[in-house]
Amino acid sequence: MQIDWLDLATAFALYLVIEGVMPFVNPQGTRRVMDLFSRLPDRQLRIAGLASMITGVLLLWVVRS
Repeated sequence: MQIDWLDLATAFALYLVIEGVMPFVNPQGTRRVMDLFSRLPDRQLRIAGLASMITGVLLLWVVRS
């Protein structure tokens, strides 16, 4: 299996666009969410990160199959 670097670069660029939408549209809300995340214990952050990764992999599998 060979990596398609163009697809990887496209995915990364799209990630940056999506990641920038909330701070642009609602900077105060983004600041509140970041403050909330900074107060969560490490275990809860790891669980949220794992859930996000699993959701992303499942969505990718559905879209690409």
